[in-house]
Amino acid sequence: MLCQNCGKYEATTHVKRIVNGEAAEAHLCSDCARMLGYEDVFGGFGNIFGSFLGSFLGDSGVSSLSARTLQCDKCGSTFNDIVESGKIGCAQCYKTFYDKLLPSLQRIHGKTRHEGKIPNRIAVNEDSSKVQIEKLEEELKAAVESQNYETAALLRDKIKEIKEGGKNE
Repeated sequence: MLCQNCGKYEATTHVKRIVNGEAAEAHLCSDCARMLGYEDVFGGFGNIFGSFLGSFLGDSGVSSLSARTLQCDKCGSTFNDIVESGKIGCAQCYKTFYDKLLPSLQRIHGKTRHEGKIPNRIAVNEDSSKVQIEKLEEELKAAVESQNYETAALLRDKIKEIKEGGKNE
């Protein structure tokens, strides 16, 4: 198959892009691929993803002044740095810029909390108790809203027991 760009050489790079649900394929020779920026597929992926994520973060409605002044204590990144690069500087950045990142994370992932399996090695530690308490509090709220006060009282007691360090059964 010949290059779709120049029509002279054999196509060695095949690019498939999906934009808004529509697929577009390009078959390029190595020279045209290099000229169009597809020379290193894996190296360019980070830049493309960074731009993509940056566009999500850039639309979050944060004023540019406050984005530039707030800095991560650990790595020194500003929210503006994250928007421009599309990359989070470090784990502390999630805590520092939580309010600014939350709307974008909800748009991208739909949820902001992991809802999968918990590895056995951490299933009995404090994090699992915290997750269990959050789940019970959600059930408690639903029970109160449906005026199921007996269930609400039991859930309240379970939450209290977990918080005090007792075993829930």
